[in-house]
Amino acid sequence: MENEEKYKKERKTINLYLANFFIILLLIPIVLIFGIPYYLIWGFQFDNFSLQQIFGSSWIILLILFFGTIVHELIHGMVWARFAKNGFKSIKFGVLWKMITPYCHCKEALKIKEYLLGAIMPAIILGFIPATLAIIIGNTVLLIFGMFFMLVAGGDFLIIFALRNEKMDTLVEDHPSEAGCYVYRLIENNDETI
Repeated sequence: MENEEKYKKERKTINLYLANFFIILLLIPIVLIFGIPYYLIWGFQFDNFSLQQIFGSSWIILLILFFGTIVHELIHGMVWARFAKNGFKSIKFGVLWKMITPYCHCKEALKIKEYLLGAIMPAIILGFIPATLAIIIGNTVLLIFGMFFMLVAGGDFLIIFALRNEKMDTLVEDHPSEAGCYVYRLIENNDETI
């Protein structure tokens, strides 16, 4: 970060063990918001397919998880690259092996509003849109897909929650090795700008 001495730096990270617990709890509002309305409108019909036929092979589930996770991280990267001065050169992808958690890391500081847009976009594209469309058209497989990828975005929701009280033009930079970020608040005359 350029001119870092002009800013007060605050670390905001999330505990991945607590994040995993949060993701389990997140299932409750997801089922209430999407599952119950779907069931009340459509029931759980599979149009000549049983759940066993659709998800019967574990390799199909693993492929969906694998490619869906890659797309999730690519969406983060594409949005953040749009705002980063160096574009995709500022984006790094990897895995936190300790928790088997893939990540997308932006090496540049962004404005909070830009960072939040990149953080929420995978949940919207892979979660909210498919689940909402499933309720409209009555597709149970699409509902399960959307609800699952909302759960995958649980860590993103925690980071968004941690930044909820920040000004939208405040600078934020991804933490290079943990789930979370650094917030940079401009210091004026030795006083913090709040």
